[in-house]
Order: sequence, then C-alpha cells, then structure tokens
Amino acid sequence: MRPAGRTFEIVLIGAATIVGIALLSLRLVFQPFNIPSQSEVPALLVGDYVLVSKLAYGLSKYSFPFGLTNFEGRIMASEPQRGDLAVFKLPKDGKTDFIKRVIGLPGDRIQMIDARLYINGQETQRTPLPPYRMSDNFGRPVDVPHYTETLPNGVSHEIIQRNGDSGYWSNTQVYTVPPGHYFMMGDNRDNSLDSRTLRDVGYVPFDNLEGRAEVIFLSLDENAGASRSWNWPWSVRWDRIFQRIK
Repeated sequence: MRPAGRTFEIVLIGAATIVGIALLSLRLVFQPFNIPSQSEVPALLVGDYVLVSKLAYGLSKYSFPFGLTNFEGRIMASEPQRGDLAVFKLPKDGKTDFIKRVIGLPGDRIQMIDARLYINGQETQRTPLPPYRMSDNFGRPVDVPHYTETLPNGVSHEIIQRNGDSGYWSNTQVYTVPPGHYFMMGDNRDNSLDSRTLRDVGYVPFDNLEGRAEVIFLSLDENAGASRSWNWPWSVRWDRIFQRIK
C-alpha cells in the first residue's frame, strides 16, 4: 500500500502540472500588457493595463512566453486589419514590446503632408473634435488639437497633435511598405516613436506581431506611480475598466 504522504505528493504534483498547463494555455490566448508611454493617447493612457488577443493574428515564436520555441512563420495566421492596435516586438532587437496602430499594409505607400495622413496618394478624412486636455512636459494642463481620423477601410479612431500641423513628423518622405511587413503609427502623432523612424522602428514584419489589444482590464492614474500603491483604490480610473479598445 502506498503511504498517505506519498499519495498526497503525487496528487499535489498532478494538480500543479494541470494548473501550469492551464496557465501556459491561457498565455497563448491572452496576455496582459501595461501602457508605459503617451504614444497611444487618447485611446490608451499611461497606467492602462490591456488584454491582448494572441490568436488574432495566429501564433509566432514571439507568442510563446520565456522564448520556449524558435520557429519561423505563423501558426493559424490571420492578417491584421488597418486600424488595429497591435502589440509587436521591436524589429531591431526582437525583445522590446511596442503597441501602435496598424496604418500601412504590405505594398501601401504612406506619407504625412502638413500633418495629414496619405495612404496610396489619398488623404484620409480628418474631422475636428473639441480640444483634448492633457499634461505638458512639466505636468501643467494643456489643450491640444484633437481629431477623428477615418482610414480607407472605414475604421475611425481619435488622434491628437500636440504641435498642431507643424510637428517634426508633419511632413515625411513616402514610405513604401515591403511585402510581409506593416507600417505602425501612434495616435499621439507628435509624441510617438513608430514606423516613421526607419532606423529605430521602421517596417514591422508580420512574424513580430504578438497580438491585438482588445480590452482595458485595469487603469491606474499615471500620477499615482508604483511607489504610491497606498492610494489604492483611489488611484483606479474606474470608468476605463472593461472598456473595449478602438
């Protein structure tokens, strides 16, 4: 007869194995990410925590936690749509997570002229909204130009232009997106390191996409900071929790 202690040990190991497999399976479907920068304001704020659907584009080597696999291509591949907010690994190091909006598809020609977005020679529709209130570099409140931008496939999202129509990236070269790559941009057009900087980000390979941001599951006031966790629950932005990402 097996000793009771040995039986308990086997049951415990079995339960831990099942839990481990379940958690790993969950990580292959959804993964949480936190937003550390203002590049996607107003869609995402610093301190937002989002769930990313890894199955939205299929699985690549970047979909697996801790670098458990190393293969080329994607399993169950599904191409992103223009307007998706996608998480991807930075092409130049394959390690850093970025989140930006999919603007250019393979073969597209992308250009900014006087802060207007042109896709394949056609200007995208830009509709003015009331000024957006945010903080400047010194923490002071400031109102900035705010628009709804509508992409050629009909997807609309909000953008802001901290420097109006005369920002550093308001006028660019024509970018031709290579096959199998995507052109990513931030909604905070004057405060985003994205595909417009070819040396730092550039065109993003399909395999580097980790998933599509779906929902905000937690949001903490950026002014609270990790060192001020005692502000819980007053630092929680309750109105943003379970908000679908557009």
